[in-house]
Amino acid sequence: QVQLVESGGGLVQAGGSLRLSCAASGRTFSTYAMGWFRQAPGKEREFVVVISWSGSNTYYADAVKGRFTISRDNAKNTVYLQMNSLKPEDTAVYYCAAGRTGSGYYASLRSSYNYWGQGTQVTVSS
Repeated sequence: QVQLVESGGGLVQAGGSLRLSCAASGRTFSTYAMGWFRQAPGKEREFVVVISWSGSNTYYADAVKGRFTISRDNAKNTVYLQMNSLKPEDTAVYYCAAGRTGSGYYASLRSSYNYWGQGTQVTVSS
């Protein structure tokens, strides 16, 4: 069992930055790939990025490539999402998720993840 708690969301102006954190409980954190998803009002939850269990592989959605960076610290059971050059269209609730998946296409599917956090709100004003 893995429990996930996101933090770091908030209100930021367009062009600004935020760093999200996702703290995991459980001794098996380092065996899971970790993903970030987001859900804007009235829209489906969409894939943002995933990092492999070792941290050596990542896979980004085109919408955030070059602006967002995912990283993880297995010693601290934490995964991070550094978000730069934020745009109003990045406004959403951001969720972290844990799953035993690779870092390719299947990692972009919600069904590949077993555990989810409660989400943290990110609002980007224009």
